[in-house]
Amino acid sequence: MVRLVSGAVALLIISGVAKRKSPLGSGNWLSAAFLFSYAVGFSFAYINLSAGTGGLLLFGTVQFTMIGVGIYRGERPSMMEWLGLITALIGLIILVAPGVQAPSPIGSFLMVIAGLSWGGYSLRGKLVKDSTLATADNFIRSVPFAVILAVATLPQFKSSGYGIALAVVSGAVTSGCGYVLWYSVLPHLSATRAAITQLAVPAIVAILGVIILAEQFTGRILIASTLMLGGVGLAVLVKNQKSAMPQSS
Repeated sequence: MVRLVSGAVALLIISGVAKRKSPLGSGNWLSAAFLFSYAVGFSFAYINLSAGTGGLLLFGTVQFTMIGVGIYRGERPSMMEWLGLITALIGLIILVAPGVQAPSPIGSFLMVIAGLSWGGYSLRGKLVKDSTLATADNFIRSVPFAVILAVATLPQFKSSGYGIALAVVSGAVTSGCGYVLWYSVLPHLSATRAAITQLAVPAIVAILGVIILAEQFTGRILIASTLMLGGVGLAVLVKNQKSAMPQSS
């Protein structure tokens, strides 16, 4: 709740200063629902997941979502593209398969929900005219959902000044301002290109998890990340090469 409220307040101020107009009406309830679902799934999933595993699940799901929607809309993958996607899917299965090093099923499920939601939010971002106003309104619309959830979970509420400060920074700076930047870039990217730009994120998250949080980079994560990122990368590379080829008349 603190994260989304902070983002809404910061973006409301930014809209007033930079745009000199109200953001209300620029967003929509479906995008706000995607934003809320992403924030909730992401937050609760990381209670039970390491940074590396969570990042890989999150952005792997985002990529599958955006590429899958492209296929649904009429894109026809080549044999090499299908090979890349199947390879990435095998990596995802290896990551969540039962075993001693298997991640939490509940955490994995919530992170997949977060990935589906962020993929949906990103795809809808390609349709907006003003990224700042749209993001601000989506954050504002997400606040009622966050308040309802906060009230429902009030008996388990715990807080600290440090935790609240981190939530404010996460909402106002890294989320609010970051999402404005992302929405401003999306109209210039295809669904597939938007997916590939996020390929580096899981690796960065895993490395920082080891450095900052002293997490273990297990063999399972290494194999899964290699297959997932390599597979999606192969699919997008082949697609980009096809797009760059001159079309016969």
